[in-house]
Amino acid sequence: MLSVENMNLHYGAAQALKGVSVMAEPGKVTCVLGRNGVGKTSLMRAVSGRCPISGGKIMFDGKDISRMRSDHRARAGVATVPQGREIFPLLTVKENLETGFSLLPRGEKKVPEIVFELFPVLKEMLGRRGGDLSGGQQQQLAIGRALVTRPKLLLMDEPTEGIQPNVIQDIGRAISFLRKQGTMAIVLVEQYFEFATELADHYAVMDRGAIVLSGRKGEVDEAEVQRWMTV
Repeated sequence: MLSVENMNLHYGAAQALKGVSVMAEPGKVTCVLGRNGVGKTSLMRAVSGRCPISGGKIMFDGKDISRMRSDHRARAGVATVPQGREIFPLLTVKENLETGFSLLPRGEKKVPEIVFELFPVLKEMLGRRGGDLSGGQQQQLAIGRALVTRPKLLLMDEPTEGIQPNVIQDIGRAISFLRKQGTMAIVLVEQYFEFATELADHYAVMDRGAIVLSGRKGEVDEAEVQRWMTV
């Protein structure tokens, strides 16, 4: 589904990503782990098209999307739950969800029922402004908005950051459910190791803009993964 090959990314003269290679498969969760400032968010921005790459290749669903515009990637099936959620605070929950309609054919412009099954609180708060929700509810809204676009690839950038424990459990259950459907590839950026290790099928650990450890769960020493996250 997704194959990032030897990718480089620069911000001006500064190199943020150095020869990064990552894969994601349908029905699997690839967890990208590492400390703050090691390039995890830059990786997500590069895959989604928000930041242009300076080398390497991004293959998605059999096509080279390395130079494709971000809105075209979204239409092709790439959805992002960004760090910080980035919901529209003055729009209602319903209106926030409907922002995903712009990517859909006319006959599919409706919120999938699975959004409300995974996050019932959103159905209860459809008329409430996004900015009036708690941080955990806003995170659920950001995930729900991404799911409205019926993605083939879901990029999630630290969905547990600043979230209360009960909502973290809800998000974990939602990711597990989506994985079991077998049609969506999920890339999960995390610093919360316990949350990541419960969901991971593959690990990719980053340090200083590069992948320093990667492999399938069960083949990677999890103590070594934790060491890279705490050094």
